[in-house]
Amino acid sequence: MSDNPKQASGGTARAEFFMISVAAQLAGMHAQTLRTYDRLGLVTPQRTSGGGRRYSTRDVELLREVQRLSQDDGVNLAGIKRIIELTNQVEELQQRVAEMAAELERLRAGYRPDLTPPQRSTALVVWKPRNRR
Repeated sequence: MSDNPKQASGGTARAEFFMISVAAQLAGMHAQTLRTYDRLGLVTPQRTSGGGRRYSTRDVELLREVQRLSQDDGVNLAGIKRIIELTNQVEELQQRVAEMAAELERLRAGYRPDLTPPQRSTALVVWKPRNRR
C-alpha cells in the first residue's frame, strides 16, 4: 500500500483519510507517537476492517494541537486529554444550542397570536343553595 492519502466517501462531501505514516508526517511526529496517543485515547482514528488506523484531516489537526500543547505550553498528556474532552464537550453543547435556537425560531415562525390560550380568571365565585319552600 502506498503512502498517498486515501479518499473515502462520506455522504455528499468527500473526506480524506490518511494511513499512519502519512498522518505522522503531516503532524510532524513519529508513527510510534501516534500509536501511543491512540492507546492513551488522545486521538482515536478510524479503523479499517483489517485493523489499520486511518486518520482524518481533523485527527491530524488534533495531533498538531497535542504537539503544540505539549511542547510550547508544557502541558502533560493527562492535561491534554482533559483539554480535548472539554473542547469536545463545548463543541457538542454549542451544536445543541444551535439546534435548540433553530427549533425556537421554527416555533416562533409558526406562532399565531389569534390562537393564544384563553386568559385564566382569578375571580372568586360564591355559590349559595336556593331556599327550599
